[in-house]
Amino acid sequence: MVDLSLYLVTDSTPAILKGRDLCTVVDQALQGGVTVVQYRDKSNDTGVMVETARKLHQITKKYNVPLLINDRVDVALAIGAEGVHIGQDDLKYEEARRLLPENAIIGISTSTVEEAKKAIADGADYLGIGTMFATPTKTNTKSVIGTAGTQAILDAISDSPVGTVSIGGINHSNVQRVIYQSQSPKKALDGVAIVSAIMAADDPTASAKHFAELIKNPPRFAVASTAPRPNEVEALLTEVPQVVRKMVEVHPLVHSMINIVVANFVANVVLSIGASPIMAPYGDEATDLCNLDGALLINMGTLTSESVSNYLKAIKAYNERGNPVIYDPVGAAATHIRRNAVSQLMAGGYFDLIKGNEGEIRQVWGSSAVQQRGVDSGPSTLDGKQKATLARDLARRERNVVLMTGATDYLSDGERVIAVENGHPYLGQVTGTGCAIGTISGCFLTAHRSDRLLAVLSGILMYEIAAENAAASEHVRGPGSFVPAFLDELYAIRTAVAKGDDSWFVGRAKVQEVKL
Repeated sequence: MVDLSLYLVTDSTPAILKGRDLCTVVDQALQGGVTVVQYRDKSNDTGVMVETARKLHQITKKYNVPLLINDRVDVALAIGAEGVHIGQDDLKYEEARRLLPENAIIGISTSTVEEAKKAIADGADYLGIGTMFATPTKTNTKSVIGTAGTQAILDAISDSPVGTVSIGGINHSNVQRVIYQSQSPKKALDGVAIVSAIMAADDPTASAKHFAELIKNPPRFAVASTAPRPNEVEALLTEVPQVVRKMVEVHPLVHSMINIVVANFVANVVLSIGASPIMAPYGDEATDLCNLDGALLINMGTLTSESVSNYLKAIKAYNERGNPVIYDPVGAAATHIRRNAVSQLMAGGYFDLIKGNEGEIRQVWGSSAVQQRGVDSGPSTLDGKQKATLARDLARRERNVVLMTGATDYLSDGERVIAVENGHPYLGQVTGTGCAIGTISGCFLTAHRSDRLLAVLSGILMYEIAAENAAASEHVRGPGSFVPAFLDELYAIRTAVAKGDDSWFVGRAKVQEVKL
C-alpha cells in the first residue's frame, strides 16, 4: 500500500526553481518526509524528460519512495518508474494499464463524482481530487471544487478502499483545514499533493517536515463532536445556566470586524452581558489580538474594496491560534460582489459558526436561486423542516455549527438540530440586533469550547429572553424605547447570574429538537 500522505508534484519552471537543480530540490524534500514523488514536466522534450526522470528515480529509490510520471507512459517505461499519473484529457486508463507492468501504480485526476466513480471502476490505484483552490501552477483547471466538492466526492466513493489525495493551492496555512473539512462521515483523504509550497521553498527539507507534522495532527480549531444524549433538549437546557455563568466569569474578548452601522450598539450589547468588545477592521491587528484568546467575528455588512483581504488576514491568525471564528455573511446574495466575497471567505478559512438569515445561509450553501433585497432575507421559500435540513447539511459539510435566524431559529452542529422560538418582533425592528447575535455567540464560544452547539444555544437564550423581558416592560412602547430596556435586561440577567440566581431562565426556554 502506497503512503500518499505527503505527495510531491514537481515543477520545473524557472520562477519555482529559482536557478536550483530540480533533482537537488526533490532530494531535499525527500529528506523532509515526502512519501510519493510525481515528475511533471509539460515543456521539455522526451530526451530531456527521460534523462531527468532517470536521475530522479535514482534519488527516490534511496528513500524507498515511488516515482510516478505525469501523463508520459513512455517515459515511465524507459526508466522503470513505479507508475504514472494521468489526467482526464491524457492517455486512457485502459491503454496505460495495457502498456505498463502489472504492478505499476496508476493514479487518475478527478474533479467530479462521476469522474471518480469511473476511475474506480476502471481500476485506478488512487485518485487525485481537485482542484482544491485556484492556483497558478495549473492553468487548464476545469473547476475549483474546494473542501465541499472534495467531501462530496469522498462521500460518494466511501465504500471503496481507493486512496485519495487533494491537490491545488495547498500550503502550510490551509493543509490541516483541507484534511479536516474534506472528510466525509465515512471516508477521509489519504494525503495531500503539494507543488509550490515545497518546490519553491527556500528550504524544501524544512517545508516538507512542517507539512508532515501538520498532516499528522488535527488543526487547533478542531473540536471533538459531542455525542447525542437521550432527551437531548432537556439535557442541554439543564446546562445553559452554567454556561451563561461561565461566560460572565470568563469575561471573554470578541474582536469584531463588523459593519459600521451597528458597531456602537453591538459593543454596548457585549458590555451589558459582561464581555469585552473591540471593533477593529484592520486585518493586520489580528496577529496581536488573537493572542488574547478571544473570538473573531466577520460581519460583511459594509463591504469595501479592502474588506475581504483584511478579513482573510484575521481569519488566518485566529485559525492558527485555534480561537473561535464566526461568520455573518450579511446580504450575501444581494450583489455579485457579496456573492464573490462569500466564495473567497469560505475558501479562505474555517468558521466555527456561520450565522445568517435564510437567504444568507442559502447563498453560503450554494443555492443559485437566491436573490436578496438589501440585507433582508427576502420572502421565505422553505418550510420549517427544509430550514432545519439546510442548517444541518451546511454544518455537516463545513464540520461546524450553523445558526439560521428568523421567527424560529434553527441551530445545528451537523447531527443535532435545535429549533428556538424565543425572542420578540421588536428585535426585527432595530438595526443591529441580528448582527449582535454573531458577537454574542463569539463570547459564548470563547467561554465554552467543548460543545459549540450548547455554547451558541446558551447565548441565543440569554439574548432572546432578555428581549422578551424588555418588550414586556411597561415603559416600552416601540423599538425606540425597546433598545435601552433591552440593554438593561441583558445587564439584569448578567447580574443575576453572577449571584447564582437562575430564575431568569426557569421555564422560559421555547426550544425543541428537530428530528430529520
